[in-house]
Amino acid sequence: MATSLKADNLWMSTVDDDLAPRPALGGSMVADVAIVGAGYTGLWTAYYLAVAAPSLRIVVLEKEFAGYGASGRNGGWCSALFPTPVRLLAHRHGRRGVIAMQRAMNATVDEVGRVAAVEHIDCHWSKGGTVVVARTPAQLRRAQASVAEAEEYGFGEEDVRLLDADEAAGRCGATNVLGGTYTPHCAAIHPARLVRGLARAVERRGVTIFEGTPVVGLRKGAADTPVGTVRAPVVVRATEAYTPDLPGARRTIAPVYSLMISTPPLPDEFWATAGLAERETFADFRRLIIYGQRTADGRLAFGGRGAPYHFGSKTSADFDSEPRVFAALYRALVELFPTLAGVKVTHSWGGAVGVTSDWSASAGLDRETGLAWAGGYVGDGVGTTNLAGRTLADLILGVESELTTLPWVGHESPQWPPEPLRWMGINTVRKIVTWADAARL
Repeated sequence: MATSLKADNLWMSTVDDDLAPRPALGGSMVADVAIVGAGYTGLWTAYYLAVAAPSLRIVVLEKEFAGYGASGRNGGWCSALFPTPVRLLAHRHGRRGVIAMQRAMNATVDEVGRVAAVEHIDCHWSKGGTVVVARTPAQLRRAQASVAEAEEYGFGEEDVRLLDADEAAGRCGATNVLGGTYTPHCAAIHPARLVRGLARAVERRGVTIFEGTPVVGLRKGAADTPVGTVRAPVVVRATEAYTPDLPGARRTIAPVYSLMISTPPLPDEFWATAGLAERETFADFRRLIIYGQRTADGRLAFGGRGAPYHFGSKTSADFDSEPRVFAALYRALVELFPTLAGVKVTHSWGGAVGVTSDWSASAGLDRETGLAWAGGYVGDGVGTTNLAGRTLADLILGVESELTTLPWVGHESPQWPPEPLRWMGINTVRKIVTWADAARL
């Protein structure tokens, strides 16, 4: 699996280590904190716990290898995007809650960059912000509405601003640009280099990572594996899209696949018109999400949704490749940048992101059972996982902080409906959104 993933995935094929497997758990043991999942959430949690309390015995259990999931496959946007819709967050927690959550996310972008620098993680960090172009009148209205919403909660041009057609096209030279938005709160990164570097950083601080170790059950004070049980007062579930594989968690999170393609390094003549001179991450205001970045070596890495949800919340390596979706992504990329017509795609890959039924990410700790969790990032996890790791560390250590009072702490999303309703609902919404984009609505 590691060999296949490395060949197909741009990030894994250019990562700065050889993906040599770490040892698997050899039998039962005792720890202070057991973390299930060696992606961003689990590793950030381990990192901040190890920094704050070096004497803790922290064990991370990973079914595959560190960074196998979305952490090693994503679009490389370390952004301040938070998945819960603002109106929903305001309804639950009021104006102050919305503002506190967004300010925490804005600060998180710089925190990821700080740790990468301190730990000498070469993740190709470039804080060029995000430009989202509007290419139809309906998209332009959505751009205007998004800025108006930010202004309503006291965020000014230093956080997000509306661009006219010339300004937007100057940043991202796509076709038919009518305007757009720009925020500085995003960095383009090499996601696999970040997660692999973070794994090495936690090991340097005394954390033990066991790879090739599936967890078959979580309970109070224990994480069960086929070869033994890790007993710990605190057990952290950091499994995101793979959460449905755990007993009793089938309806907690729905894994929805997002796919990506990449070009070879592109010539200076292309970048002279395409822009992205500051390595801005980019998208447009269509409803079915697309996302891209200019990589450090001058490629376009470009992705989007559109893959089907699979019955029973199943995940499989077979689902990482959808030729129909790869073809649609290529058409979308050429529509944005017509001079790319005929350029060969060098890599195509995919992976699952975790979606809760109310589109709400959360982090929390049940003090009675010692079971902690974080997830439901809906694809906005590169930054949000860092906030989750810092928040879980404070909760586990009993530290009262601004982080532990944020609106998402302790939120429990309703369960997804049972099948076949889940399959019908998610895939119907996907088709409606695709139709709306085609109709330019």
